[in-house]
Amino acid sequence: MRILAIISASLVLMLSAIVSADEPLHVRIDTLIEAAAGGTVAPVADDAEVLRRVFLDLAGRIPSSEEARAFLNDSAADKRAVLIDRLLASPEYSRRMRDAWNVQFMERAGEHEEWLRFLEESFAANKPWDKLVREILNPNPDDESSRGAAFFLTKRLENYGQQPVDLPGLTRDVGRLFLGVDLQCAQCHDHLTVDDYKQIDFQGLHTFLSHATIRTDLKFPAVGEKVVDKKTEFMSVFVKQPHKTGPRLPFGTEVEVPTFAKGEEFAVAPDRKVNFPGKPKFSPLAILSEQLPTSTNSLFVRNAVNRLWCQLMGRGLVHPLDLHHSGNPATHPAVLDLLATEFTQHQFDIKWLLRELALTRTYQRSSRLPTGSDREPPIDKYMVAIEKPLSTEQMLMSLLQATGEASRLTATIQVDGKAKPNPAYEDLRKRFVAAFANPPRDPEVEFAPSVKAALFLSNDAKVLELLKPREGNLAEQLSKETDARKLAESLFLSVLTRSPTADEAEAVTQFVAARKQQPGQGIELAIWALLSSTEFCMNH
Repeated sequence: MRILAIISASLVLMLSAIVSADEPLHVRIDTLIEAAAGGTVAPVADDAEVLRRVFLDLAGRIPSSEEARAFLNDSAADKRAVLIDRLLASPEYSRRMRDAWNVQFMERAGEHEEWLRFLEESFAANKPWDKLVREILNPNPDDESSRGAAFFLTKRLENYGQQPVDLPGLTRDVGRLFLGVDLQCAQCHDHLTVDDYKQIDFQGLHTFLSHATIRTDLKFPAVGEKVVDKKTEFMSVFVKQPHKTGPRLPFGTEVEVPTFAKGEEFAVAPDRKVNFPGKPKFSPLAILSEQLPTSTNSLFVRNAVNRLWCQLMGRGLVHPLDLHHSGNPATHPAVLDLLATEFTQHQFDIKWLLRELALTRTYQRSSRLPTGSDREPPIDKYMVAIEKPLSTEQMLMSLLQATGEASRLTATIQVDGKAKPNPAYEDLRKRFVAAFANPPRDPEVEFAPSVKAALFLSNDAKVLELLKPREGNLAEQLSKETDARKLAESLFLSVLTRSPTADEAEAVTQFVAARKQQPGQGIELAIWALLSSTEFCMNH
């Protein structure tokens, strides 16, 4: 292991020497990725492929046919950078990030209106990553703009039936999602397969969280803390030797637990009349929020950039995302080091980092194999673009966009001058979640096609209703088109963001013509066929 570490460190130094600090980050990333490729990389994708990919990743949907035509007809040399900047500045970006990170943080375990608003407003304001995490780990109930952050903790502090609160699960999730280390198997003993993960790492992190409670005196999600007046006692199931620890970040330094005279433990005393639990003077959550999300915590920084890299590239530099340790090094250590350094130097600016990643050739590379390749290159070399499954939310928004129903089935409607959830949209969204989303607490990282999802697109009445002609929608527009070639062109551009090949155009023409005796049916089935295709369901 030591020899491998020395070789890895030497390689990082060699690769780092070939990049210039004067170059933009996206140029330096490409230099490092291509130097380590060990073979021919795919060329940059054509405009149609990049257009669809950028819209899905930054806006959460495919482009409309009008947006596609405008971009494809634009001859400006910088049009891709202009598109990326426009989408990052749009309201759709914050909604896309809300949806993506709600799934990452909560893993379909539940939703809350204030939590979703907290995420969306945070991304809209481009809140620095360290501040966002700090507000999640120690939510302030007195700050209306951020108090929804408490849902991350309160949902995990709930009781399920007769089961006790899953505090070990909460400890595991904080380690996984904010530090990239899954310490679950180190709860009762040192990890059996990961030498870096020790029992004290789990127990120290657990001590930060084990006294957290749900406040019952407030109507919105809020977290309280019980008094912590002693260290956590633990013992390995293998080595019967008692140990103690105060709050301690994994691989970090223990926090001393202070002692107070009886009756002096609280900064704000409890009030039983209103069920206020009081505010202890010693707050492990406050210390956790101060110590964990910092530029000096390399685990925190590397986990953040690794997850943002995965969001755009389809795979982490460290993969799985929550197994950062010496036995599972980054595929490109120099790139991970560079991203971590630049992210901290730019004050955890999420938009800046996503923009730089989207501008890389690595991100804009074609998903087709390089010319002359007779086999698929290793997925972790980034020699071709990695195909990513559309998330449930991307699938829903893209299907509405493709069918021309997005303006009718909006997420909210105005009721008495206020934005309220649209019942029709919510019904459809819940159907999509049931069909496409993973079970609760199951991370959505890998592509997991299912018979249930396929049957949903084929049989769900609400989905099939979107394919029927309605004023202004795709089916209605295509039904008025008398030119077979233009019909095929509009169909493919609306659904797949590209023009059809000659064979595809001919197939559509014959398919629709063969069903002239049943007006509209051929068009509806043609739309359904493209929506059900692997090409539509993947971000490629």
